[in-house]
Amino acid sequence: MKTKTTDPNESSTEVINKSSHYVDNKKFYQALVEYKLLCDAAIAEGKEKPIIPNYIGECFLKIATHLSYKSNFINYTFKDDMISDGIENCLTAADKFDPTKSTNPFAYYTQIVYFAFIRRIQKEKKQQTTKYKMIENMDLDQIITQEHDQGEFNNQFLDYLKKQIDHIDVDKRVVPFPKKNKLAEEQVSNPLDLDD
Repeated sequence: MKTKTTDPNESSTEVINKSSHYVDNKKFYQALVEYKLLCDAAIAEGKEKPIIPNYIGECFLKIATHLSYKSNFINYTFKDDMISDGIENCLTAADKFDPTKSTNPFAYYTQIVYFAFIRRIQKEKKQQTTKYKMIENMDLDQIITQEHDQGEFNNQFLDYLKKQIDHIDVDKRVVPFPKKNKLAEEQVSNPLDLDD
């Protein structure tokens, strides 16, 4: 962002303000290098890995949260689960960043979060497909005809199920082909044969 300032005693000067990113890559890199040294020292001594510093955790949170605003991920109803998965994967890989190979931890952990999001979306789609198949396979007529004391509850539940079935994408549903019977095949193969 450029702004011009004029001072009566001085000629016009330009002040350039750099826009700050939500994660300072240099500071993040330095924090990860220090954490990696602590982890290596703990492993050499046979101790448990140290707790991840708050700054690194905040960076993971910011990366996952900001990536969830990307147009690919913005409209999912399970966005909080996606963010949680991304943070969890980053925490798992916190000591796996190799400072000798790269000086860009932001890109490394953004990739980890991105693929965590993709895995969560695939998992949710599988669960949704299973739910829709279960709803389709239910015998709604049998549920309607049963007499229960909770008739109002059943009616509300059936209305909900019917709405869910109406919202299923027809292209994504797997419709089984009907089994052919031998009599129908013979009639199709010999349509001119007439019985007396």
